[in-house]
Amino acid sequence: QRVLRLAEMCRRLETEEEKVLPFYPSSLAEGEQRDAQQVLEETPVEPLVWAMRDYVGLERFWQRFNKVKLEEQALLQERAALSQRNRHLRKLLRQYLAGISVSQEVLRELNPL
Repeated sequence: QRVLRLAEMCRRLETEEEKVLPFYPSSLAEGEQRDAQQVLEETPVEPLVWAMRDYVGLERFWQRFNKVKLEEQALLQERAALSQRNRHLRKLLRQYLAGISVSQEVLRELNPL
């Protein structure tokens, strides 16, 4: 019940795009998808496979979870790139402000402009 309540709460926070197209299309070729489906339909022999069949219903959950993790990593990389660009722009701004200001310290150093 707790998981269902959390799922309902999360559903309200989803964007329209996430509600309509919540998953990426499969990257498997058509033949690979048939092979995977055929393996799922076979009667399992090993005990681990029997245990895994109980969790096939969570496949969509794991797809959604992995999608979020990928987006998180992309945002972290974008944040790092923007942070580096911000540092570079601040450095250029400091150089510019030092070049247009007049003080004894600035007059002693080489003018960056």
